[in-house]
Amino acid sequence: MKFDCVIMGGGLAGMVAGISLQQEGKSTAIISTGQSGLHFFSGSFESLKEPSPRLTDLFSHAGIRLHYQKGVRLMPLGTFKESALALDDIDIFPTPQFARRVLIVNFLGYHDFFSSFLAEGLEKEGIQCRIRFINLPELEQSESARGEMRPVQIARTMDRIWEKAVQEIRLLLKDEDTVILPQVFGLQDISVPSRIRQALPAKVVFAGTMPPSVPGIRTQMLLKKRYQLLGGTFLMGDEAVKAHVHEGVVHSIVTKNLDSHYLEGSSFILATGGLFSKGLKSNPFQIFEPVMGLDVEYAEDRNTWYNPTFSEKQPYMDYGVKTDENLHPLLEGKSVSNLYAIGSILGNTHPQLGTGAGLAINSAFHAVDQILKQQAL
Repeated sequence: MKFDCVIMGGGLAGMVAGISLQQEGKSTAIISTGQSGLHFFSGSFESLKEPSPRLTDLFSHAGIRLHYQKGVRLMPLGTFKESALALDDIDIFPTPQFARRVLIVNFLGYHDFFSSFLAEGLEKEGIQCRIRFINLPELEQSESARGEMRPVQIARTMDRIWEKAVQEIRLLLKDEDTVILPQVFGLQDISVPSRIRQALPAKVVFAGTMPPSVPGIRTQMLLKKRYQLLGGTFLMGDEAVKAHVHEGVVHSIVTKNLDSHYLEGSSFILATGGLFSKGLKSNPFQIFEPVMGLDVEYAEDRNTWYNPTFSEKQPYMDYGVKTDENLHPLLEGKSVSNLYAIGSILGNTHPQLGTGAGLAINSAFHAVDQILKQQAL
């Protein structure tokens, strides 16, 4: 099978690249293992300081609404982080003092939403908090085999019974001006968060939970749908295992499921993620890129790969494949001319492109522009 571009990785970077190329009339295939960094997506685009018409148009056509406001967003443990661009149901506040009195509501038996940490963090900002739990029998059917409620399972149920949850919350409200709820609404019905906000007499804030991220999974679903509507080939549950590279040019990719049927292309994009997504792997001696054996930038002393203080920044998050200025990865010190590395597999090797979701978006657009320019020659 031959395409104009083969993309390894179906996360945010890979999906943005694939949609952008399909919109320009290029044939593409995305190889996706199924889970990606979007399953950890907070809903906010780190390091994107200004709204980009290119990004907002791409997301709008996929049915994803964004909003822009410089300020801070509420983190799952009650702290705040600078933000400017986010999904429509993710609040950005001018300052951390966004309310006077807050009702924090959780579901009985759901342990991945940290109500007490949220309250502790908000009270440090001078916000009075009250925590309450609601018991919805329908959620008992959402429990996993281990007897634990998971956010995606809850979200599937809440899309059907959100009105019942609103009734329970109305009974709990006293003099609070704000209600904080776990981010488990709108997985398949994207209108649910806004309908909840309209139905309650107080401001509603949706706070993050432990992964997987419901807004992230919803975003991935909508981007995938848009990509396929544009004619893209999405190879779900597959992964690239080997590349045929000769004299600095990639000719084809071998995947786990296609076996002897190679994926050929004029250009290739590597968006397989960092260490968490297994786009990079490690052993006691090195960090390496498993598909092509590309050059990787990392410290030789393994003891410096991590910070013993878990809450501090971890050095290994900065490690990534080495590339030239046009994001062509290096193989034994030489650029692979028709291959581009984008997203978190770059680590912090190109700080000018940003971090997190900002890095995914900026590097994807950069690679797309290079591919379109090259294929136009």
